[in-house]
Amino acid sequence: MNKFTYRNSAGKLVDLAIVPATRVKNEFGSILEQAAQGAAVAITRHDTPKAVILPFAEFESLVRARSHTLADFESQFDDLLGQMQTGKAKRGMKAAFNASPAQLGRAAARRVGKKR
Repeated sequence: MNKFTYRNSAGKLVDLAIVPATRVKNEFGSILEQAAQGAAVAITRHDTPKAVILPFAEFESLVRARSHTLADFESQFDDLLGQMQTGKAKRGMKAAFNASPAQLGRAAARRVGKKR
């Protein structure tokens, strides 16, 4: 059977324990405790994944990540737009649009060199 991996709310890749539905039925308390301790559990039936039991904190993190409202995005857009309206940003954009391909290449190479 394949191994199931996911990126948890801390950003770490975590392997899920794989448990057949029959075992969950017979040992639900211990499997629930395993999930409550931070280990997500994939439940399978006939070797096919059917459900996952997650720690509640992971569930909350997933819900928060998907519950952005239009107002949240408007705020992010306004912040980004404000950053783009500075004199420095305007001069940079003007220089980029007026740059030759060779100048753009040299600027990109300098930028890559700074990241290393």
